Amino acid sequence: MVCTHESVIGNHLYSGRVLGSTEPEDIIQLHPDLKSQWNIITEHYRRIGLSHSKNVIWDVSLRVLEDHPNHNISLFFFGNTTSKVDCDEDWFLQLDSDWWNVVKFMNCKNNFIQLAQELGVSIPLTFCFKNKAAIKDLSEFPYPCYFKPTISVDGAGICRCENQQQLSEIQKTFSDEIPVQIQEEVATSSFLNLQYCVEASKLQRLAITSQILDGYAHIGNCYPSTHQPWETVEPIAEWMAQRGMKEVFAFDVAVVEDATHETRYLAIECNPRFNGASYPTGIAKKLNIPSWYCETFKTQYDSLENLDFSDIEFNSQSKTGVVIVNWGTILVGKIGILIAGGVQKQNELRALLKQRL
Repeated sequence: MVCTHESVIGNHLYSGRVLGSTEPEDIIQLHPDLKSQWNIITEHYRRIGLSHSKNVIWDVSLRVLEDHPNHNISLFFFGNTTSKVDCDEDWFLQLDSDWWNVVKFMNCKNNFIQLAQELGVSIPLTFCFKNKAAIKDLSEFPYPCYFKPTISVDGAGICRCENQQQLSEIQKTFSDEIPVQIQEEVATSSFLNLQYCVEASKLQRLAITSQILDGYAHIGNCYPSTHQPWETVEPIAEWMAQRGMKEVFAFDVAVVEDATHETRYLAIECNPRFNGASYPTGIAKKLNIPSWYCETFKTQYDSLENLDFSDIEFNSQSKTGVVIVNWGTILVGKIGILIAGGVQKQNELRALLKQRL
């Protein structure tokens, strides 16, 4: 809620998606609107053997953290990028200034591009500007290209421009003080999410998943990926860990095959926080699921009690079936579901799910 654009419907309900990744000894903050779904989701998790926290605080205010000084903090985003947050920057700086500084730096797309260039990380052709007034000659850019605010979550504000005229028109919709970047369009439909985690100052590789996109917006991921280009972004991941990054973070990477069928990997951006792939990844690791697909579906229903997945729920013996990940958003007609199994099984279960939603 402190860094996501208001255009994301049901943003305040997303806190529920971390439940399946928690441990019984954890304390979890959930939005009070999710209370109506609590008994149903916990029964679902009990039946499939997924442990989770039952120590719930029905309040997502960051001030709640001050009441638990002896606990380690785990936040979607360690900092704030909106004025709606109830804790200011000084509060984060007092908690962990190194962590906060890394997150703030890497959350800026222009900073990411400049760091990638310094560390020799492959990226698309990208032009960075302190504001739109600094853009002088529209003919110097490759078309089509993407016009991006340097701070964006879930694709908000990112626009594709076919030509100079479109770029000129889109610029007019942006305020004068926002830093922006213009990036060449990468000729691919294949994008990866590379997740890392820092625990006890040690950098760990978590998972590489293939992204499922709807336009520029992320709607899901699948695992495992045939691509494993850890070395593409590892210099930046190590740089972040050395400077105090903690918890989960991830990189978006484009997969490009050239005319000689050689594969290149281009780093697009860093998400210095939990991201959409983090929640199914956490659940899959706990349940030892070797192959899965997770997607956000639209549904006609507004409560989990209207859904019956009892015959297709995850089975720990076969390692197949469905797990509800983002459950709170059903209140606004959306639900995030992990489908475990091989590709054929995923397709069968997805077809069944679509019928029931």
